[in-house]
Amino acid sequence: MTIDWTDKRVQWPGAILLAVIAGYVDGYGLLFLKTFVSFMSGNTTSTGVTSGQGNFRAAFLSGLAIVSFVTGSFLGNLLSHSRWRHCHRMMFCLIAAGLALVIGLEWAGLRNIALEVALLGVTMGMVNPVLSKVGFEAVSLTFMTGTLSRIGGHLALAAGRRPLNEQQGPGDSHLARAGIEASIWGGFLAGAFLAGIVGSNLRRSALLPPCLVMFGLGLISECAMPSR
Repeated sequence: MTIDWTDKRVQWPGAILLAVIAGYVDGYGLLFLKTFVSFMSGNTTSTGVTSGQGNFRAAFLSGLAIVSFVTGSFLGNLLSHSRWRHCHRMMFCLIAAGLALVIGLEWAGLRNIALEVALLGVTMGMVNPVLSKVGFEAVSLTFMTGTLSRIGGHLALAAGRRPLNEQQGPGDSHLARAGIEASIWGGFLAGAFLAGIVGSNLRRSALLPPCLVMFGLGLISECAMPSR
């Protein structure tokens, strides 16, 4: 079995799955590291507020998450636009490796909040470049502000009976695209909900499920961009 991320039938459920994982890992960061590892709007606000209050330790962690996320985004985009056919296998394996390192630190008793924030920030930064569109609809997998904004925009255009640009077929509409965005938002919310359940009982093994999923995707995924 091989997953081809250029297949539109794969993109929608794939986007929901990745959003669930992003919400789960972000929930882990909030529960145990007191820092978002995928929601950079919140970290930007937190960095500004806490530094203004003179709480530079908290500002450092949220600022570190931002720098790490950008680093991961850079690496992910570099790989996704490379000529290597199996670029997404590498991306998923790198994400799984980052999660595994955090698990290893927890199990070894070498817990280091700053290092874990940095590792998780890099892994979450690499998730968005894996799948940036479902068909022609641009999607965000690791932060939901843009997703909620697009839901409202599509609903408004549907209410105003505005035509859809780049319509892909008779079933494609503003309402359908609002449904795509809403399902991704729901996936992220479900992931955070699961993190709250699992994390309340198991810290050291809490990241094992997303790690295994990412490793599995790394084994069966093809590159999401056509080979050149």
